[in-house]
Amino acid sequence: MKLRVLGCSGGIGKDLRTTSFLLDNDILIDAGTGVGDLTVEELRHIDHVFITHAHLDHIASIPFLVDTVGFLRDLPLTIHALPEVLEALQKYIFNWVIWPDFLHIPSDNGPFLRFEPFQLGETVTLQGRKITSFHAEHVVPAVGFHLDSGRGSLVFSGDTTVNDKLWEAINKITNLRYLIIETAFSNLDYDLAVVSKHLCPSMLASELAKLEVPSEIFITHLKPAEITVTMKEVRECAAAYSPQMLQNNHLFEF
Repeated sequence: MKLRVLGCSGGIGKDLRTTSFLLDNDILIDAGTGVGDLTVEELRHIDHVFITHAHLDHIASIPFLVDTVGFLRDLPLTIHALPEVLEALQKYIFNWVIWPDFLHIPSDNGPFLRFEPFQLGETVTLQGRKITSFHAEHVVPAVGFHLDSGRGSLVFSGDTTVNDKLWEAINKITNLRYLIIETAFSNLDYDLAVVSKHLCPSMLASELAKLEVPSEIFITHLKPAEITVTMKEVRECAAAYSPQMLQNNHLFEF
């Protein structure tokens, strides 16, 4: 499996893209603004999108993606998510007010888009690639994902705060290589991190202390105005884990 980082920022601006990862050439893990950097030909080959939660920075490109490639594809684009997330997409996005309802375009029998709900903890297997959801502790229903090629695994925390269930799941993985985990705010914004259910560096360090299996640690979802100070605090608070800042176009192979 190869995972390419299309976007990993907590905001936008020059060279900043919100959360989106391309798995091999046919699966998106979240669909933030980074998807817009792909060519139309690359977009056409995407068959599946796995969504952690319904916040805009993680779904922004889905409406444009389906609108762009619908006529270029023989099969509908499949969105995999919790039932609550799919319900939100239908109610608030594909509702003919914000965007056309591509679940019924161009026809009910041949739509450009289809929804495939999964249950928490369920594993979806696509051509031998296993994608398993696990609980993320956020302000809306949310998950993270465990990607397993058989030879190695990568875990993406999704948006989360203190989350014992995350570590229960991770510590059972025998072939873990990489952990991508969010740290949205600096320690100065601890109260905001708590109320919005994100992590700050001091909270991250406490969470990483629960990790019992070896892994390379990458930090994602940094707020643009606080990138430098937050990463400085991450390196100070979690020095024992040698955390690295995730970057656009980073390629993970596992």
